[in-house]
Amino acid sequence: MRKVTVTDYQPEWRQQFQLAAKELRELFGAECIEIHHIGSTSIEGMAAKPVIDLMPVVREIEVVDGLISEMEKRGYESKGENGLPGRRYFQRGGDERIHHVHIYAAGNPEIDRHLAFRNYLRENPQEAEEYGILKKKLAHDFPYDIEQYIAGKERLVARIEKNARGET
Repeated sequence: MRKVTVTDYQPEWRQQFQLAAKELRELFGAECIEIHHIGSTSIEGMAAKPVIDLMPVVREIEVVDGLISEMEKRGYESKGENGLPGRRYFQRGGDERIHHVHIYAAGNPEIDRHLAFRNYLRENPQEAEEYGILKKKLAHDFPYDIEQYIAGKERLVARIEKNARGET
């Protein structure tokens, strides 16, 4: 069973994102419009699980399905939509996960949701700090129970998403 680990912000997360993004841009070629660094590792100063979340935006999501074997050759495991219609999700690193890749076609509303959440936390360091503290506490309280860790974040994540959408 994989341990839930949350660490203080690491400046090298930015470089890890850039290296992985470069590899994905080369693989997707002209199909790739842009790649965003999302998730907690994209928030400077915030504690996070040390897993880099990348969000490539592509022209046609179906093209990604034809590149699964190429992704697998690079160490990524395909998880299909993984519960979110229109997404293609990949993990890299096995039990010691290092990357999550959330791929969407241009225009998918999930893109704006992810970016609004990230941008809100970047612009509101006190909220990012509160979120990081909660994540450290949950990792301490539930070191081998990822479901409890995730459930423990739900209320704060919902509030942050609401604030990010301007619904306060």
